[in-house]
Amino acid sequence: MTQTCESCCWRDDSEHRRIEEIESKQGEIGCLEKTEGKSRRLLTAMASRDKAYVILTKASQSVGWVRAGSICYIKENLYSLNYQKKDTVPVICIGSSITYNLPLDILQPLSRQKSEFLLAVESCEERLKEFTQSEALDQAMELTVGSEVTVAQNGEWLKGVIRYIGPLSDPGVLDPIAGVFFGVELQGEDKGKGQSDGTYRYKSHFKCQKDCGVFVPFTRIRPLHPKLSAPWAGIPENLTQTLSVGDRVTYILDDKSDCQHGMVLNPMKDGMILISTDTDEHGKAGGEREIPWHCVIKEEDLNTGDWHKCKPERMDISDSPDMVKDPGADVALKVGSVVEVNLAKGPAFATVRWIGSLPDRPSRMAGLELKEACGVSDGTFKDVRYFTCAPKHGLFVKVSSCRPGDRFLGETAVNGHFGHDGQDIPAVPPLRSEDVKTVLTGTMKGIQGHCNSCYMDSALFSLFSCSSVLDSLLFKKTKPNDEPIQKTLLRDIVCPLRSKGFVPEKSVMKLRKQVQERGHCPSYTTDEKDPEEFLTLIMQDILSLEPLLKLKSCNQPKGLTEMEQTSYLYQIFMDYNHSLVLPTVQQLLEHSFYNNGIKLAEVPSCLILTMPRSGKQFKMFPKIIPSLQLDITALLSNGLQQCVLCGQLAHVECSQCFTDSVFSSTGLKVFCDMCSTQVHFHPSRQSHKPTSLRFPEGFPHSCSPGSLAHTVPQEKLELFAVLCIETSHYVSFVKYGPKITDWIFFDSMADRVGETDGFNIPEVKACPEVARYLSMPLAELAKQVPREMDGVAKRLFCDGYMYLYQSPSMALYR
Repeated sequence: MTQTCESCCWRDDSEHRRIEEIESKQGEIGCLEKTEGKSRRLLTAMASRDKAYVILTKASQSVGWVRAGSICYIKENLYSLNYQKKDTVPVICIGSSITYNLPLDILQPLSRQKSEFLLAVESCEERLKEFTQSEALDQAMELTVGSEVTVAQNGEWLKGVIRYIGPLSDPGVLDPIAGVFFGVELQGEDKGKGQSDGTYRYKSHFKCQKDCGVFVPFTRIRPLHPKLSAPWAGIPENLTQTLSVGDRVTYILDDKSDCQHGMVLNPMKDGMILISTDTDEHGKAGGEREIPWHCVIKEEDLNTGDWHKCKPERMDISDSPDMVKDPGADVALKVGSVVEVNLAKGPAFATVRWIGSLPDRPSRMAGLELKEACGVSDGTFKDVRYFTCAPKHGLFVKVSSCRPGDRFLGETAVNGHFGHDGQDIPAVPPLRSEDVKTVLTGTMKGIQGHCNSCYMDSALFSLFSCSSVLDSLLFKKTKPNDEPIQKTLLRDIVCPLRSKGFVPEKSVMKLRKQVQERGHCPSYTTDEKDPEEFLTLIMQDILSLEPLLKLKSCNQPKGLTEMEQTSYLYQIFMDYNHSLVLPTVQQLLEHSFYNNGIKLAEVPSCLILTMPRSGKQFKMFPKIIPSLQLDITALLSNGLQQCVLCGQLAHVECSQCFTDSVFSSTGLKVFCDMCSTQVHFHPSRQSHKPTSLRFPEGFPHSCSPGSLAHTVPQEKLELFAVLCIETSHYVSFVKYGPKITDWIFFDSMADRVGETDGFNIPEVKACPEVARYLSMPLAELAKQVPREMDGVAKRLFCDGYMYLYQSPSMALYR
């Protein structure tokens, strides 16, 4: 039966007649296969057309650059009966004008229609896979303009109607055909989720509202109402309509397939059923798979009929690999219990929210709230609510399929676990320096970037890959509505990063969605943010961490109660009248504290500094030297310090001497009483006004000379990461070990595969070359031309934006 329409000009009557002629000769071809082999089928098909289309099932050994999955054609004038006696045939690959003689045994004939559908698939590997499996291709052959379908778009299946079937561009100069796409107008609640108004590259193929049209290959389209096929012929149709979550089912995809078994995870959605399969199509360990509903039947219904050839060996959901029964579990469980269930993706932890009976289910059932979004409901079953949880976090299973979760959990932090609202979560310490190169470095390592996430990727990698200074964020008590964010941060990001060296983009997107749903910002899943904004949000607004910095004013009038300022990060501000040319972070911090008249009230566990710059473009300094150690002794408001001249206990501080060129360019100037008298006897310093230092409570102000010489403890912080920015893209450096060469460089978007539907490739690589510049004399470093610096060193010295320091004594793991 032929079918034509304006948008299906590629499906002409003459082509249909040729196809019908070929199909009418199937009996003859079958005889040829028995007597002369498969190659004669191809030659017979060729003799009936002006062009015959084929697909390469394997790469040719003689023509290695022609890949398996390539679509080729054979011109009528290239064919002769002489080739019936040969084992090769001349073909021309689409996109090329060269004729190759390829073996017949690696060629499979195609109709023109299938060839055009397959050409829309860019990857040769995926093209060959779709040809081999053929299910989606066969379904697409039945679709016409006006068919109701679902379309895969941005991770969702959207409802729509086909408005166009055809090529999006003209064939190549020498090509007879081009790839055929489906133009779909999105419908209902999915309107506005598309990409066009029916126009593709300035050419209109159909008309619809703005952002309601999409163009997709057949691999991303499915019929909304698939036609019934023959696997369950003879079985009453109503038996396939009563499937529920947790049902054991049997399915057959076609009359050539064996029966396969699994469990229903999500029934009756868009004509498909999501099934957790016992085994995949290759007989290996199962996974999740969407199966057309008409190919599925409940095992208990099947067992009541006469279809013994498909009778499964196992009928009880609790005995399947998807849900493993634990003797005695039924007795031990109660509402609030933590349990484990084995899904196809692996073990999943959940909390029991409801126990009871469900309609048409004889077994006792448990309503579970899963820790991760791998469920199918929000606590409702057949439109009746039994408990409340987040969407896709709810699952109803037999009670006997649950296992108590406490057996898998540790007891104390000593055993590597930490308490968390009644459930312990395994703690993974940061990577040891000797393990970094084997676990963390390479491509597809670190955190995968996606959709302007580099600010978050770099910040999380810097904080947690090799440092534990802020691990208290992961285990502290937090508000119930913020627990999912904390658990995502721990389970989906920090633990995989430290154990496997890789975090997929979906894990970071999950965190971004949770933050957005929390109401903090409506664009957290799409727009670029500043890392300090993100870190402050996590530490202050969401997880309510105690402020990292406590600051005191040096200009507080006597007699007034000292007021403390608190913060999570410190922004360095500089006076434009400074004399610094090639500053260190130490100098910048001291100048900023001096200009603002502040000091630290106590030693911070983590000090996060952002450099002086205006926005993302203007930088006050072309280069900044990272200080591997930050001496904060002189920046403490209440501590012991040494005289900068003699090393005795200091009693006074002079802010005017700080800018005096006679003294060292680093360090606030503190003196003992004797040295202060001598220093300020000079005429140029007689106008200075030194101030008395404050000592710890109970410490004697006067000590015998030399009693504390060279014994005053120094408070120093260690640099462990640097975030850099250039042209709106964030990357990071991490100091992972004690050696000066122990540096790694991380870029969450170092490379990319594909365009709109592609993905980013993150990379972590060792960068020992920065050690050369860190140990270089200042005069020589100042002369270095940034673009000529080795490796990625230029980015560390020229693009430094945020510097992260930690107190060695405050680390969680030591």
